[in-house]
Amino acid sequence: MTTFQALILGLIQGLTEFLPVSSSAHLSLAPYLFGWKDPGLAFDVALHFGTLVAVLWYFRAEWGKLIVAAIEILKTRRVDTVEKKRVVFLIIATIPGAIGGLLLEKKAETVFRAPSLTAISLIVMGLILWAVDKVSSQERPLSEMRWLDSLLIGLAQVIALVPGVSRSGSTITAGRALRFDRQSAAIFSFLMSMPIIAAAVVLKAPDVMSNGGITTQVIVGVLAAAVSSWLAITVLLRYVSRHSYGIFALYRVILGVVVLVIIHMRG
Repeated sequence: MTTFQALILGLIQGLTEFLPVSSSAHLSLAPYLFGWKDPGLAFDVALHFGTLVAVLWYFRAEWGKLIVAAIEILKTRRVDTVEKKRVVFLIIATIPGAIGGLLLEKKAETVFRAPSLTAISLIVMGLILWAVDKVSSQERPLSEMRWLDSLLIGLAQVIALVPGVSRSGSTITAGRALRFDRQSAAIFSFLMSMPIIAAAVVLKAPDVMSNGGITTQVIVGVLAAAVSSWLAITVLLRYVSRHSYGIFALYRVILGVVVLVIIHMRG
């Protein structure tokens, strides 16, 4: 893998991780479409370190409050504030994804990365996102979340192990189905990405080190992912404050169709 390829893959990862268009789909399809060697899941996870830095930095004030709230929970054994409840909800939402990742890790590295499955997932999840966002009301702010809401959103995260589904896409869709407003659904999706991405980075760190370690390509990819992730979060939160998720659903469907056509042409 060249440094230029690492840069492109880092930009792709960062721009698509927090938009509901599936970063894993883009990372698995890019080598296929450009004729590059697939760098594998270990490099993909290394790029996720960049997105982890971005989400921690963007929501640094929120994370500071959540850390203080977590410490207070341990001290007082009480969950009596919005921040303390959010800590519990994030823990609940993380559990299904953690279990699913451990059970389906091998399939995520092999079977799930098939281009045809990725293309179909892009289309199907795009249509679901469009339908749910169109019919759901925007009556619930994030402060009204309950434990069952966080569990359902966490379960939605599990299916994002299939490239094309999209972690942010599935969790935002679940949030909208539960009638959370568009910004609240996106913010909770971004916050709950931190524990699952951090766990993936830690688990895959030995694989990165065994495949050449921290090379120039890895550093370039991570930096590109971090900067573009911060940009994607900023743009999405501003955009959905005034618009629907329809444009992202349309993009998913078009990309999925294009990939299926390319697969057919290549035989």
